[in-house]
Amino acid sequence: MKIDCPVCGGERCMTAITRVEKIPYFGEIMESVLICEKCNYRSTDIICLEHKEPSRYIIEADEDTLNARVVKSQSATIRIPELGLKVEPGPRSAGYISNIEGVVERFEAALKTALNLFEEEESKEKTLKILEMLQEVRGGARKVTVIIEDPFGQSFVGHPRAVKEKLSEDEIRSLKTGFLVFESEENDDED
Repeated sequence: MKIDCPVCGGERCMTAITRVEKIPYFGEIMESVLICEKCNYRSTDIICLEHKEPSRYIIEADEDTLNARVVKSQSATIRIPELGLKVEPGPRSAGYISNIEGVVERFEAALKTALNLFEEEESKEKTLKILEMLQEVRGGARKVTVIIEDPFGQSFVGHPRAVKEKLSEDEIRSLKTGFLVFESEENDDED
C-alpha cells in the first residue's frame, strides 16, 4: 500500500508492508514496515497478536547467551540492574526481534546519544564507563543480568538458561505499558 510520508511530506511515496509470522514457542506476530522511497525514512514495528500471561524473563548475558533470541514487545521494560540501565516503554515504543547482543547494542546506541547531550563532565564519565562495561559484555569479558518484564506477556527470551517468572498483580501495576490510558472518575452524584 502506498501512503503519504509524514517525514518528508511526499505524496504516496511511502510503502507500508505488513506480514504475519508465527514464532515457535511464542505465537503470532505482525511485522509492520514503512519505507519512503523519496527520503529513505524507514520504520519497523512488531506487534504481538496473542495475549499471554504477564511475565518476566531473566538471563545472564555472557559469551554463551549473547545469541539467545529475544522478542521484545512494545509494552516491555528491559533492565540491566548491575549497570543501572532501564528502558521503559513510551507512547512510541516499538517491538523488535533480536538477540541478547542486539539488546546490549541498543543500550550502547542510547548511551552514545545521551553522551552528546550531557554537559556535566561527571555524567559524561559515568556514561563512558557504562559504555566500556557494555563492550566487555559483548566481548564475553563481563557478565550481567538482562531482565525483560512484560505486563501483557508478549515478550520472550529463547534460551535454555532463560528463566521465566509470572509477574504478581503489584508488579504488573507498577510497570509502564507505553499505552496512553484515560481514566474517568465516576461521580456518584450524577444519575
